[in-house]
Amino acid sequence: MITVLVVDDQPLQRLGFRMLLESVPDMDIAGEASTGSEAVRQAADLRPDVVLMDVRMPGMDGIEATRRIVDNGGRSRVLVLTTFDLDEYAHAALRGGASGFLLKDARPEELLAGIRAVAGGNAIIAPALTRRLLDAYVQHLPGGPPDPRHHARLSSLTDREREILVAVGRGWTNAEIAERLTLSESTVKTHVGRVLAKIGARDRIQAVILAYDLELTYPSTATTPDR
Repeated sequence: MITVLVVDDQPLQRLGFRMLLESVPDMDIAGEASTGSEAVRQAADLRPDVVLMDVRMPGMDGIEATRRIVDNGGRSRVLVLTTFDLDEYAHAALRGGASGFLLKDARPEELLAGIRAVAGGNAIIAPALTRRLLDAYVQHLPGGPPDPRHHARLSSLTDREREILVAVGRGWTNAEIAERLTLSESTVKTHVGRVLAKIGARDRIQAVILAYDLELTYPSTATTPDR
């Protein structure tokens, strides 16, 4: 049973999510919250598998709430809901540790599949789609210097693992990486797992964010700068 904390400041929106989640046998509503601060408290108390997080709320928004929930080190994974015109917020939430994001107009089956994927420890956005979304909006996103700890994590990678991280940052799937680097898919999968562990990324989305932050890859480019 997957337990879900629903966070949204709109009562009708929460009701809609509740009705959807209660319609499937493998999910259960752990609780509801209408503000970010309330979400942080309930995530700590209820320890749900997934926090379904709205972005725009009064007081503490979903981005800060996501960051605090992740920093608390609990078991809960955060799935952010956003719209295309708010993708800069989704990017900030991913930097804060969210496991992925969906659009609010996603079909019910897409939302349910996303919750299951996040609960299973996976990113819910296909790598290629993640890359296209970041390409479309990264030029408008707040920058700032990367965390110095990122460079320490990068230095722990072997040359092959660094190559794999760059490929993940480009949005390549395991099959594409295997073909372009002349490796088996099982070998690529092993390398990706090691890279995620060494850089402290929860999933591929976090690895893509890191690749952008360290300028290992750039929007809409197939080349990687020498560093």
